[in-house]
Amino acid sequence: MTSRFYDLSGGRIEARWIGPAPADAPTLVLLHQGLGCAAMWGDFPAKLAQATGWGALVYSRYGYGASAPCSLPRPTSYMHDEALAVLTELITAAGLREHALIGHSDGGSIALIHAGGAPQPGLLGVSVEAPHVFIEDISVSSIRAAGERFLTSDWPERLRRYHGDNLDCAFWGWQQAWVSPGFRDWNIEDYLPHIRVPVLAIQGSDDEYGTMRQIGAIVAQAGGTVEAVKLAGCGHSPHRDRPDEVVARVSSFIAALPAKR
Repeated sequence: MTSRFYDLSGGRIEARWIGPAPADAPTLVLLHQGLGCAAMWGDFPAKLAQATGWGALVYSRYGYGASAPCSLPRPTSYMHDEALAVLTELITAAGLREHALIGHSDGGSIALIHAGGAPQPGLLGVSVEAPHVFIEDISVSSIRAAGERFLTSDWPERLRRYHGDNLDCAFWGWQQAWVSPGFRDWNIEDYLPHIRVPVLAIQGSDDEYGTMRQIGAIVAQAGGTVEAVKLAGCGHSPHRDRPDEVVARVSSFIAALPAKR
């Protein structure tokens, strides 16, 4: 693994490279959840790179990990902003050629918006875990409860190990956006018909932040083929709850993509 930073128009982005460079193999781009960062993926990117033979680019969005801070409050458009502007800029800066997006939760939503709204040359496929395409009551109630837990537990100190001075950006930027009244109308279904690459959509049956309705919307509306996977007894983070099965599912999906090299 090689750590580095990319200086983009909005500031410094923390990134980690695993496996082959873009000139030698296609690249997996991993997009973290609403409280995540590059480090919080654990060993999942390395296992996925080894299983597929692809390189992996793992990065922390603005306000997360060691990337530049964000302004608070985050706008309700923060996932659109990431998908349509920042991710496009990063793909160019990193010199990616053929690539696939691997997104978890917020990162899954960002991957879908990007694929349907600003796909870059070389995009071959999208794999998402627990993505959101519209707002459900279960999502808002769980995220509201997360705010109470944050104030009454040791959660801040555990998250600070990953986010450092970005702790408030990472947590409150995410939590306050989701519970704001204006966010109830957030919806990305308009992007789904414009996705022309294959999609793998994974959802845990016990996800406390969303239901299979999210995956159903992707299956019904995406412009490309969709493989839907429901994992019984699995929560919001399938790659942590069922790592071996998720690596196998994603690597099989990646192997079937029409990579040119």
